[in-house]
Amino acid sequence: MAGIHISDIEAAINFWRERSPSPDGLSLAVPLRALAEVYALLVYFHETEADEATLPAAAREAWLAWFDSTPDTPCIAICSTSQGDAVCKGCGRTFDEVQRWTEMSPGEKRVSWRRITLEGSAWRFNRYAERAL
Repeated sequence: MAGIHISDIEAAINFWRERSPSPDGLSLAVPLRALAEVYALLVYFHETEADEATLPAAAREAWLAWFDSTPDTPCIAICSTSQGDAVCKGCGRTFDEVQRWTEMSPGEKRVSWRRITLEGSAWRFNRYAERAL
């Protein structure tokens, strides 16, 4: 299984902080507490990824709720892999990622999203950024 990057855990925490703010400034909602425990362990052990397969059930459920609020695919309907490119100029995914996208786990999809975002060279980030909205 894929690793869930600490930045995705943090994004999910912020999602839940907005969704279920603390009524007294001290207590945390169950999903937020579950994610915070995973985040704390990552920081404590100097890790950058949590294993998707071994994520505690409550944390996985909370993370998946955040994941469901994100765009499913980086596709902007300009696919150069259909023209023989190994990496799509439009979205930045490899041919294999484009072919397997519907079979990939949420963690695997986020690994792809993170890579193409960090690279930032796909047309979705510059030339055709308006299509990514």
